[in-house]
Formats: sequence, C-alpha cells, structure tokens
Amino acid sequence: MADQQGSIQVSATARRLRVRLADGLDGEFTAMWLRDNRPEDRDAHSGQRLVDITDLPSDPTIESARIDGQSLLVAWTDGKTTAYDLGWVGRQCRDPLADRPELQPRLWLEGAGMDGATDFAWCAFESLARDDSARLDWLTRLAVDGIAFLSGVPTADGAILDAMRHAGRVAETNYGLLFDVRSVVRPENLAYSDFGLGLHTDNPYRDPVPGFQALHVLVSSPDGGDSLLGDGFAIAEHLRQIDPESFRVLSTTPVPFLYRSAGAELYSEKPLIRLDVRGRVIAVHYNNRSIAPLHLAADDSDAFYAAYRRFVGLLRDPRFQVSLRLGDGDLMVFDNQRTLHGRTAFSSARHPRHLQGCYLTRDSVLSEAALLRRRLA
Repeated sequence: MADQQGSIQVSATARRLRVRLADGLDGEFTAMWLRDNRPEDRDAHSGQRLVDITDLPSDPTIESARIDGQSLLVAWTDGKTTAYDLGWVGRQCRDPLADRPELQPRLWLEGAGMDGATDFAWCAFESLARDDSARLDWLTRLAVDGIAFLSGVPTADGAILDAMRHAGRVAETNYGLLFDVRSVVRPENLAYSDFGLGLHTDNPYRDPVPGFQALHVLVSSPDGGDSLLGDGFAIAEHLRQIDPESFRVLSTTPVPFLYRSAGAELYSEKPLIRLDVRGRVIAVHYNNRSIAPLHLAADDSDAFYAAYRRFVGLLRDPRFQVSLRLGDGDLMVFDNQRTLHGRTAFSSARHPRHLQGCYLTRDSVLSEAALLRRRLA
C-alpha cells in the first residue's frame, strides 16, 4: 500500500512503514515502534507514557497508511487508527542530536597552537546576566569546546555563586558550596599549595564525578600560577589512533580512586577513559594524586602500566596544552569530565594568590542551554 500527497510519500506493509517528507527526509519504522509511540498513549500535559510495552499487542500489524493534511494516518488491523503529526515524524527521521549542539563536542588537540584569549568563548559577566542570547551562545560554546570564560566578575567573596546561577546548579560537596584555592600549611589537598599541578580532572573518587567546575580569580599572581588546559576527549581519541591496544586497556580497566581527610572518605572505581554504548569517549578521569593501589593480575598489571604511561605521556606533552594567565575578576568554567586542568608553580610568600571554585551538575548546565534555545526559538 502506498500514498502520495504533493512531495510527501508513504508506503507500508503489514509490519513496516516508509515515509519520505517534503524536505527530503525519509525514515523507516516498524509496526511495533509506531504502536509504541501512539500520541494517545501519552499524557497530553507532561508527554509521559501512559502504557507499558506489555499493554500493547505483541504483534501489531498495519492495515493501511496515508497522508491527511499535516498528519500521517495509520490504520491497524485491530480496528484502531492513529494520527501522527508530520512535524513529529520528521524529527524522528533526523539524528536526535541535530537540534542539540550542546551535545556535539568539537575536539581541539594541539592546544599549544591556540590562544586562550580568542579561541574560546569569553563573555562579560554583565552580558551573561542580562542578555539571554549572549548567555545561550556562551553556554553552547562551553558545552561544545569544554571550556568558556567570564570577565568582570566582582572580586568579592562568594561572587562565583551569583555568577554560576546563570549557568547551572551548584553542587555541594564536603568542601561546601564553594572552596578557596590558596596555600595553607599542611594541605589535605595539594591544590592548596604553591606546587605546580599537571593536567588532571577533579574528584574522580566521587560518584557521580562533578560535571563542570568553575574557578574565579580574586587575587592573581604576577609570577606563576598560569592555567594549563587540555582536551581529554581529543587526547584520548589521539591515543586510539596511534595505539589502539593502549586505548582498549585504559577504557576497560577499573581504576580505584581514593580521597581521605578529616571530614570525608571517598572511593570510586572507573576507567581512565570511559565510553558510551556506541564506543564514543564520554569521560576522562585522571588524577594521579588520588589513584589508589590497583588490584590486577600481574599480566594485566603490566599491560595497564604500559598503556597508562603512554597516555600520561600525551597529557604531559606541552603540544597538547593551552596556557594562559587569568587576571583578577576572570572566571573559568570547564567540563570536569573532559577538560583537564593544571597550573604552573608560584610563590604565595611573594604574591598571595586566591581563587574560589565550585562544581556544577552536568545535567543542569545542558538543561539551561536547551531551555534557553527553546525559549528564544
């Protein structure tokens, strides 16, 4: 059976339906998929499903299909008829990420050839707070590039929390809603020292790992303390290309991460490179300061350490690092499961350096971008 209305074509068998729309999109759907997505089986207000798969026929069959105005009408052999909006059908023919640029990372590998002041998104804090279009562009670039910057944030205690309410939801940890990054005597975390820190991600011992991190410069150092940044996704993909076996080992070996302090005992296991079900890199977890002793068979241990050394060699390669110095009032936000960060050493005795930081939940940042895009559209 087939039907055509203008440039829209539909053809169907008992168990398959194929449609070609006016804009050239085409899709093929099974009878079960169509029956599972009947609009009348969803709540009109929330859009949530009202039925479960066991409430549907086990073998639904299509009797006929045709175009009626802006609807695709499907008649079923059990006597029911379903009207599917053609706009909705068209969206099902497209890549689900096509309308969500914030979910499509743009990788950057050789950071040494990039300029942190021009190659990433910068926005004045006042614009972020008042201009939704500017905020949407900034949030999208943050998600796509894994990093974005603000300027002109007041250098006042807690100002970071006011700034970040325009980006997402701040997550409280054992450090509180925010934490101070400055040198202290006998620090429980080496971030609170004058030491230089190699590229790393924060808090891999948490579950979940913080999605985004923000760092606000209250007092900068004129001598050292420069920020170092690297794209973990790009470096991991580079490893996959030049050493597939090392990539496989690092994406399948559980690594224990541990943090102990007077007020916290945190432990989690995860691979250094985490993949989704499609095999895409979706997270890099690397913090050499908090890796606990691995529990591996000797043969597996040798293979892991060879791959581990290869990967960290890439992370330490200056070719893959952006270096920039942030000034008073600058604020940096980055994807803590993608963008590795570090710093050069400095002397707090000569030049006190003070940053404040906080963590944001991943879903809240991505949701903020999606909501803004929907509202502005």
